[in-house]
This record gives sequence, C-alpha cells and structure tokens, in this order.
Amino acid sequence: MITRRSLIARTAATAAATIAAPRLAASQSARILKFVPQADLALLDPVQSTGLVIRHHALMVFDTLYGVDEQLRPQPQMAQGHVVENGGLVWRITLRDGLRFHDGERVLARDCVASIRRWGARDTYGLSLMTVVDEISAPSDTEIRFRLKRPFPLLADVLGKPGTNVCVMMPERLALTDPMQRVTEMVGSGPFRYLANERVPGSLNVYEKFAGYAPRDKGEPSFMAGPKVAYFDRIEWRTIPDAATAAAALQTGEIDWWEQPISDLIPTLKANRNLKVEVLDRFGAVAMIRFNHLQPPFDRPEMRRALLGAIRQDDYMIAVAGEDRSYWADGVGFFAPGSPMANDAGLDALPKTPDIARVREALKAAGYAGERIVFPVPTDFPALNAMSEVSGDMMRRAGINLDYQALDWGTVLQKVASQQPIDRGGWNLWCNYSTGVSAVNPAAHTYLRGVGRTGTFGWPTSPELEQMRGDWFAAPDEASRLDISKRMQVQAFQDLPYIPLGVFYQPTAYRSSLTGMLKGFPLFYNVKRG
Repeated sequence: MITRRSLIARTAATAAATIAAPRLAASQSARILKFVPQADLALLDPVQSTGLVIRHHALMVFDTLYGVDEQLRPQPQMAQGHVVENGGLVWRITLRDGLRFHDGERVLARDCVASIRRWGARDTYGLSLMTVVDEISAPSDTEIRFRLKRPFPLLADVLGKPGTNVCVMMPERLALTDPMQRVTEMVGSGPFRYLANERVPGSLNVYEKFAGYAPRDKGEPSFMAGPKVAYFDRIEWRTIPDAATAAAALQTGEIDWWEQPISDLIPTLKANRNLKVEVLDRFGAVAMIRFNHLQPPFDRPEMRRALLGAIRQDDYMIAVAGEDRSYWADGVGFFAPGSPMANDAGLDALPKTPDIARVREALKAAGYAGERIVFPVPTDFPALNAMSEVSGDMMRRAGINLDYQALDWGTVLQKVASQQPIDRGGWNLWCNYSTGVSAVNPAAHTYLRGVGRTGTFGWPTSPELEQMRGDWFAAPDEASRLDISKRMQVQAFQDLPYIPLGVFYQPTAYRSSLTGMLKGFPLFYNVKRG
C-alpha cells in the first residue's frame, strides 16, 4: 500500500539521486552556509510583525541590550551592565565598548532610547514596561537611563526576551520611524549584514559577516547570551516550499540546514548518516486557532466556545508532527508545557470526544446563520497548512460556510494584520502558533493579552485577563504568580482569545559537518563547519 509518507519519502530519495554533483561541491564551501527557513522572509521590520522567520532574521542583523541563556536568565549583551538605584525606580544601563552599526557609525545611547520607544509601542511585554516608565533618556553616549513610576524588576528580562517582538537596537534615524510604519532599510549592529541588493522575493535572502562586529569577550555561548562569533562569511536563506525538494537538497549537500522538515520525512533524514535531526527548542511551539475578535461572528464568545467543542488536540498534532509522541503533546492549555506557569486548571473545557452534532447546535444557539467565514491558509508553510487542513475539515462538518483562502505566507501575514471587515479584505480566523518561549508566563504571552485594537493580530478584549496580568506582575513570589496563572487559564477558556491545539517540538535537520548549534530557535552565530 502506498501511503502519503512513503510517496513523499520516495520522491525525496529520487530527487536526491538526480541532483547534479557539481552543485554539491560548490555548496560545501567552508565559508558559505545555505539554510532553508520555515517560510519566505516576506517582511523585514521586527517591530512590525510577530512572524518567527522575521525574528530569526532580526537576530542576525541586529543586536539586543540583553540576551537570555538556556535557563531564560537575562545576561548583558550590548550592555556592559547596569546599576539599579532609588529603590528600583532608576536603572542605569552602560553600553559596552566597540559597538558599531553596519554603516560604520558608533552605537550611541540615543539610538537605543529611540529603538526601545518604538519597540515598546508595539510589543506586548514592551507595552507593560512603558506603562511604568516616566522617562527613558541618554545622559551620555554610553548610558541609557530609565526613570520608573514604580519598581520593575523584570526590566532586563523584557529587554532580552526571546519571544517576538525582540527588542533590537537600530540607528536613531530608523528608530524614529512611526511604529505603525515599516522600516525597510536594514542597518543593525549584529554579526551579519543584510544584502538587500541580492534579495529575490520568494526565493533568496543573503547575509554577509560584518567585519566590524565585536563579540562579548566574556562568558560562554548559551542561547541568546554570551559571545556571538560569526564563522561563516556568507549565509544564504533559500526558500524551498516543496518538502521533497528540500529533503533531497539536504541529503546531497546542496543545502546545509533545513529549519523545519515535515514529519513524513523525518525517518528518511534520520537514516542518513551524513545528517543530524534534533529538537533544539525544549519549549516547542504552541499551536492555535486565532479568532478575529473585531468582526462578527467570532466577536461573540458563544461562537468561539461553540468551536471549542469540536477540537481534538491529538488530531492536530499528528497532522503537524506525525505519530511519534516524542515530537508533540496534547492536553495543553495557554502556557507552554514545562514552563514555570504551566498548569492544568480549566483543561476540562477541552472535549474528550468531540461531538459535531452538538457543535452544530451550539453554533446555531450562538446565532450563527451561515455567514461566510474567511479563513486564510499559508500553503507554503507546512505546519500551518497542516493545522488549517484539519480545521477546514472540522468547520465544514460543523456546517460553517467556509471561505478557505489558499495563499502564500507573505500574503497571509498582510491579510491578518488588517482590522477591516471581510468584504474589505479582512478575515475571521486562522491557524498559527506561538513559540513556547513566548508562552512561558503572562508577561511574555502576546496572544493572551486582552487589550483590543492595540494588541496583536486578533485583538481580543478581556478586562479580566488584563487585571490578572497586572496582579501577576505585582505578586510577591513564584507560588502567587502560579496561582494567578491558573486563574488566568480558567478565564482564557471562557474568553477564548484563541483555541489551544497542543504543542509540537519541531526537529531541525542539518549536515553532520556543522557544529556549534545553540539550543533554542535558529541562531547563526557560533555555528561552523567541521
């Protein structure tokens, strides 16, 4: 019997056997790394989108004042260090020596002040920080000064957070751009320069080692912390939407690293002694159906809860990650499994055995009358496409009048940024995921905010969640914070800013000649060949 898995694997093997040998030799240059990202890099500004591929791009081009290590503890990065004064109301951060932008200009404190302000106007965690900030200033070229309304002991954590949107530093002239408008010129101070003139939309993005980058001279590399040493002169991101083609290119050495191989091909890749397949991110990816809370019919909580009755998390996880349970978990709420705030409060809202007939009745009781539901689907993003296929089937069986819009990833990102009604290009719901590191606590959890139009895509409003989030910041100890997180999860299952679909642990695959891979998401410093 020919299965989908065997057919894809056979196609990949055939393609691998027919790729020309001369290209293999060319790709094995010790100074060039060829990488296949999870999706095309359609947008460049890390403040403008929570897309993960944009974060990975941003951490090549830009740098951060702090970076977290594998234990999620913030360590100075661009900062030399900081001093906290006046009972926690004043933070003075000193920049380390040797920081330069890619245009040759020194990194000054005023560049950082402007960057923090722009980022703080859009990021979930940043918005929380800005509510307690009286003033951010640059008393000198090397000092950033925070004057606070009340103590904010997590300030270094927020400036070095790994979840989107990362707080990157850019020149003041770019950072003064309206936060609602895109920065298109990529000038950072990170270990790699972005070569805009070599960009081929939908196909290629190129980065070059920045000779003027000075890594930290202390510490050990650990996730986003420690020295960032660039060993490759050139890194090429090659977008290859077809999984069999990407697998074949990896097996022959035409590419070096495939960020997200699909589950059907994992056994084939594992069997190749020239490849390594491993999970780098222990917090995984929290999958979700995200609703548009501004537009009917999912502006009504009854409609959102009606769909919850049709969810089987294991169906989604098998579609995304395969049958091997080591690559996924179900029974997942609103916090990443294994994180300090993970708990099982409210999980009884997830049905053990979905009943589509009851879901139809619940939809009718919620007032659904057959309205068109716009569902944008990125066909070139395998994980999201798999979730969307399961959701599409579920909604059709539940009697939803579904407008299943098959699009490319860049178009989906632009569409879900729109707050317009569906007859003006808007949307109703879509499948997405958040990195687990962005869902470890209420502070970092973008998708658990309830601030309406000022939040991220979906724009839910929940005064209750916001009040509890504020209580979490003010809690005196970890036990109190966990108790609040439990209450938040119960409330979230009532409000349903999104429906959690489980967590999957995405393996990455790369040539065994590569060493120095850091735990976490794709980071291109410290990686070298041989």
